[in-house]
Amino acid sequence: MADPNALLPQTEPEASPATAAAAAAEQHPRRSLNDTIEHCIGNFGWKQFLQSTILSFALFFEAQQTFISVFTEAVPKWSCQNPTCNSTTTNICQLPKDSWSWDLTEHTSIVSEWSLECAGPIIAGFPASSFFFGCLVGGFVLSTLADSSLGRKNLLVLSCFLMSITGLLAVISNNVWIYSGLRFFSGLGRATIGTCSLVLATELVGKKWRGSVGIIGFLLFTFGFLSLPVIAFLLRGRSWRLIYLCTCVPCFFYSILLYFSVQESPRWLFIKGRKEEFAKTLRSMASDNLSTLTESFFSKSVMWEEISQQHNLYSVLKVLLQKQWAFRRLTVAMVVAFGLGTIYYGMPLGLGNLSFNLYLSVGLNALSELPASLVTFFLIGKLNRKGSILGLALLSGICSVGCVLIRWKGVQIAVELVSFFSACTAVDVFLIYSLELFPTSVRNSAVAMVRQAVVFSGVVSPVLVSAGRRNGWLSYGVFGATISICGLFVLWLPETNGMRLCDTMEEEEFKIGEIC
Repeated sequence: MADPNALLPQTEPEASPATAAAAAAEQHPRRSLNDTIEHCIGNFGWKQFLQSTILSFALFFEAQQTFISVFTEAVPKWSCQNPTCNSTTTNICQLPKDSWSWDLTEHTSIVSEWSLECAGPIIAGFPASSFFFGCLVGGFVLSTLADSSLGRKNLLVLSCFLMSITGLLAVISNNVWIYSGLRFFSGLGRATIGTCSLVLATELVGKKWRGSVGIIGFLLFTFGFLSLPVIAFLLRGRSWRLIYLCTCVPCFFYSILLYFSVQESPRWLFIKGRKEEFAKTLRSMASDNLSTLTESFFSKSVMWEEISQQHNLYSVLKVLLQKQWAFRRLTVAMVVAFGLGTIYYGMPLGLGNLSFNLYLSVGLNALSELPASLVTFFLIGKLNRKGSILGLALLSGICSVGCVLIRWKGVQIAVELVSFFSACTAVDVFLIYSLELFPTSVRNSAVAMVRQAVVFSGVVSPVLVSAGRRNGWLSYGVFGATISICGLFVLWLPETNGMRLCDTMEEEEFKIGEIC
């Protein structure tokens, strides 16, 4: 803590400039950004816990909108009206319209309401693909705003607001094209939620708690996913529009709460040279015995170099592309992320293709995310990043292929759960790994690009799932091969477990030189 007497008028004889500078340096030792943040918020108190929890709830709503199509766009059960056909073996598209009927009302899904049961795989998967394509576009258009002009907090609020509003507007859509357009804009809003929430939460705590705070978000994402089969089961037989109302109205009010209750990242404020806000944020987040730190403490004890000022919207990406090591690291990370995403998004979307109860199978898949998050929570400090991701990717790929080869539905759902669990754990570890691969000045944009690769696999997955309704190799077989091959690319990334985080590209390059 700074000596308060340093701020009082001096009555002693005049000292030479050199003596005064030495005395000031002794009273206010120059600290790095990491040292200052650790000094103020290194201890995990109730303020950090509250902020981290509120931030992590963004992932709860993100999960709902990501997987809501599993129910709103599912092919409902149907029955034959005469004994000459069998609904389990007969192709519905080869029957006259008056020879079969839906088991529930036609409003339970967009497939039954808009007669999409015989549409090709491109049209059938178009709404889900539109959502993920919106995520893809949103990631490129919006992600760098978190590092440049808007910051982590404001972009997160904007994203949650946009996702909730477009979800509510989907309720009044009357055809698949309007619905798909709204799903595109919902994905546009969703694109940066996970990245901003994760980065902001980890930058509001000390390094000791960074991994644990990240897992809070993963847990709430799991609960958000798990809430969907519960909501859908309670609303079974009713309109699919009610599912959107039940998920988007709370998200709308959450975006308002988020704006008034969460602080901006002190690291981002520091990098942008916003000294007063930096000091104010650290004082508000600091433990009680440090919350009265004066402006003098920050102005005299923190090294205020202007680090990596980003004025252009895409200058962050430009820096990543110009640095050879950064471009190579980003490219390899995106390849691995694409492979993990094929299982992570493809498995839940393809559950309707398995001969198992949809509500139960989605619930079991959602539950499998919970142990995946817990495993990551307890072991992230000990896990070798590269080895664990590679092993999980190969296990997930083998089990995905097993879903095609195994016919007994009990064993089939078991290997499907192992495949999804392995992919979930790999994604959790890989997102934390991605945070460690890039410095603060470009971290949000770099992690957003990695997530974009995961999302890109989500664009392709719905089409493969639709094609897999007739041939399982086109879905589960392709998923398994992709995650296994892409997982091997992690061998070209550096190990980061136990390594310190850097704030600038220059620091990262210096660290690479030290390792080499």
